[in-house]
Amino acid sequence: MLMLKTIGLFVITAIAEIVGCYLPYLWLKKNGSAFLLLPAAASLAIFAWLLTLHPAASGRVYAAYGGVYVTVALVWLWKVDRVPLTATDVLGAAVALAGMGIIVWGGWAR
Repeated sequence: MLMLKTIGLFVITAIAEIVGCYLPYLWLKKNGSAFLLLPAAASLAIFAWLLTLHPAASGRVYAAYGGVYVTVALVWLWKVDRVPLTATDVLGAAVALAGMGIIVWGGWAR
């Protein structure tokens, strides 16, 4: 159960980070309103707060988060930007998640 909660928290954290970066992108590259910067700043503040909720705020947690972030970013690319994923996108996400699993498993084995 702890593993499912942790993965869920990783996904929510990744979404907050991506939204916080995507909104300024819309402002700068897609002629969006400067008001997009307000929810972007709020999203990045939520992202930073969410990082503090992880079981251990250590390099291992952040490294494991990286694997989830890569996967969520590719899902964002596919669903929000409407860019089809390539086989190498999927393979890269699988490798990132496998790396995350190795990091987490190695931390438990100690």
